Amino acid sequence: MSSSSSSSSDPAPSKLQVLRTWFARTELGPLAALLALVVVFWLLDMKWGGQQFATVRNLRVLLTQNAVIAAAALGMTIIIIAGGIDLSVGTTVTLCATVLAYCLKQDVAIGLGLLATVAVGCGCGLLNGALISTLRVVPFIVTLGTMTIFLGVGKYIANESTIHPTPDQIPNWLGYLLSPSSIVLQEHGWLTLPLGVWFTVLLSLLVAAILRYTVFGRHVFALGSNEPTARLCGVNIAVTKMAVYALAGFFVAVAGVYNFANLKLGNPEEGRGLELKVIAAVVIGGGSLRGGRGSVLGSLTGVAIMAVLRSGCDQLLISNRFQEIIIGVMIVAAVAVDQLRQRRLP
Repeated sequence: MSSSSSSSSDPAPSKLQVLRTWFARTELGPLAALLALVVVFWLLDMKWGGQQFATVRNLRVLLTQNAVIAAAALGMTIIIIAGGIDLSVGTTVTLCATVLAYCLKQDVAIGLGLLATVAVGCGCGLLNGALISTLRVVPFIVTLGTMTIFLGVGKYIANESTIHPTPDQIPNWLGYLLSPSSIVLQEHGWLTLPLGVWFTVLLSLLVAAILRYTVFGRHVFALGSNEPTARLCGVNIAVTKMAVYALAGFFVAVAGVYNFANLKLGNPEEGRGLELKVIAAVVIGGGSLRGGRGSVLGSLTGVAIMAVLRSGCDQLLISNRFQEIIIGVMIVAAVAVDQLRQRRLP
């Protein structure tokens, strides 16, 4: 009786409080930031730039140039939701690109080359997950070590050099995978985006469906929210962690294929620093470094925010050093917002 009376006497939350709670629990924050950023740079470009920011051509360039980060961010989203981190993603991407370049240089069939690339990506992820779950060392330390290991393996495959397959050794579809001058684009004028971009969209829908509608997706969120509770609920922690990192390795392999399609070469050194961009995209998009929170839409929004920021600064001739400062401030702000959200939300 007393409990019912006390609950009935509790003040109802105001509309502002309800709106804040709903806003914090969805991807509306990053989406609103992206929209505001687009409007600001569009207006500044109209006034002081070359009026090339808000064009279809610039949109196509942004989507094409950031496909590598977007594909890798899909895997990183799963890892961060599960309460992990992967600092080796940058060197793994270029290791996969190096493996593909090596296979093409050795005239291996493209199907076998792609299979080897995917196997390397998933194998690197599985190794990370196995080390984290068996050694019970924090993912930051494990992946910091494997980052260097994968870099060394890539250098060994490339013989401390860069692998350059000849144009004849690269299939046409692979060369045009992220190129607006694709044969498919020329034959179908309505299809204004490269095939790699559309494939990334399909992968995004797949990851979103896995996280939302599968038992594995619920286990991922449970693992990131509270690992001891997830263990008590019957979740196999070790197997789930290995599955998370192995699945993320698949998307890293896709990013490696994109990386090769962009550069037409395999260079293990190209991956240095890429992991920071991937992690930043997920964090800016609302992913929590504490685990248990994140989404595909949010991560892709984070990729878009960084892409729009760089493109807008380039249009206004703002130097790269100031771009890096702005992105760093955005990352710190995103983490600060996540801390506030953790304190206020039940």
